[in-house]
Amino acid sequence: MDPKQTFVIVGASLAGAAAAQVLREEGFDGQIVLIGSEPNRPYERPPLSKGLLLGTAPLEDVFVHPSDWYAWNDIDLRLATTVTSIDRAARVVVCDDGRRVGYDRLLLTTGSEPRRLTVPGAGLDGVVYLRRLEDCELLKIEIDRASRVAIIGGGWIGLEVAAAARAAGREVAVIETAELPLLRVLGREVAQIYADLHHAHGVRLLLGAQVVGLTGDGLVTGVELADGSAVPADLVVVGIGITPVVALAADAGLDVTGGVLVDEHLCTADPAVFAAGDVANAYHPTLRRRLRVEHWENARRQGAIAAKAMLGQDATFDRLPYFFSDQYDLGMEYVGYVEPGEADQVVFRGEVRRHEFIAFWLAGGRVLAGMNVNVWDVVGDIEDLIASARTVDPARLADPSIPLAAV
Repeated sequence: MDPKQTFVIVGASLAGAAAAQVLREEGFDGQIVLIGSEPNRPYERPPLSKGLLLGTAPLEDVFVHPSDWYAWNDIDLRLATTVTSIDRAARVVVCDDGRRVGYDRLLLTTGSEPRRLTVPGAGLDGVVYLRRLEDCELLKIEIDRASRVAIIGGGWIGLEVAAAARAAGREVAVIETAELPLLRVLGREVAQIYADLHHAHGVRLLLGAQVVGLTGDGLVTGVELADGSAVPADLVVVGIGITPVVALAADAGLDVTGGVLVDEHLCTADPAVFAAGDVANAYHPTLRRRLRVEHWENARRQGAIAAKAMLGQDATFDRLPYFFSDQYDLGMEYVGYVEPGEADQVVFRGEVRRHEFIAFWLAGGRVLAGMNVNVWDVVGDIEDLIASARTVDPARLADPSIPLAAV
C-alpha cells in the first residue's frame, strides 16, 4: 500500500482509537489523523457510571492509551476540533478551525449523544446528564452536594448511577415509564430481579410514571409526574437513552437510517467511507439483521474490524453483542441479541436468590442470548450455544451439573 496514503478517523473515541491502533499493528505506515471534538484523548465510557463515579478507579484508568502513545505511533491526534463537513467527491473533511484534511479512507466513529429532556424546568441547575468525562466529574460533585437524587430513566446508566448514589448514602428515586426497569432489554423475569435488587438497597422505584415537569427557582427542587404527584430532589440525573450522531454523515449524503448504514465490513455505500461504534447500523451476518449496538465491547471490536477493512482485508464483523454491568454486589455479562418479545422462554441455571446464576433467552428451543450473574468464565460457552443455532433441552440447560458444552 502506498505509504503516502492518509486515513482520517472522525471521532476520538474508543472505536476511533482502536482503529488507529490496529492500522499501525497491521503495518499501515501512511498518515493517520484522529480528530475529536472533546478536549480529552480517547477514553472508555463504562467507568463513568461505574468505578470512576464510585471513586474506586483512578482517572488514568479510563484512557484507551497512555498520553504519549499517539506521538510514539505517529498518530496525528487533533483534540477540541470538530469536523463540520465532508466533501466525498474531493475526499476532504473540513474542520471548525478552517483546516481541510484530505483522505484516502475515512472512518466515522462519532458515537452518540444523550436524549434531552424537553419538559418545563429541564434547564434548571442540578439537572445533569452522563455521557462525557466532564459529565462524570460534575456528577461526582453534584452527588456530594445533594441529599435527594431523582433519576429519570431506568436503563443501564440510570441504575448504575442509582447504585453509586446509594453507595454515597443519598436518598434515590428512579422514575421509569415502563412497568419495570430494563423491561424492554431483559423481559419481565430478569427485569424483576433488578427491580428487587434496587428495592432491597433502598431505592424508591416509581414505575409506569411519566415526567411532566421539573420544579425549582434556579436550582431544581423536584420532579412533577403526570398523576399529580411530585418527587423531591436537589439533583436530577437524566438517562433516557442516546441517539447516534449522524448529522455529519447525513449532510454528506450517506444513508443514516437507524445510524450510519454499513455492511458487514463496516463500509458505507461509498467504498472510501466506513463507520464503527455507536453510530454504525451494521449488517450482522450471523444474526442476519442490522444492528446498532451501544456498548463498549462493540466499539472496540468494530474499530478493529473497520481498520482491517480499510486496509483491503476481508474483515467481517460477526461477533455477538456483549456488554456488562456492575450494580452493588451484582456483576453480570450479557452476550447475544433478543428483540423485545422475540424469546418465548427464559431458563435459569443456578441460584437466582443468591444472585449466582445464568439466564438464557430461548426461541423455538434455540438459545438467543445469555446473561451470567456472578458466574464467570462462561461467556465463550454461551456464545457457542448461540452460534450453534441448535435446539437444546431446557432441563439440561437449567442443570448446573451438566457442563454447558455438553447441553
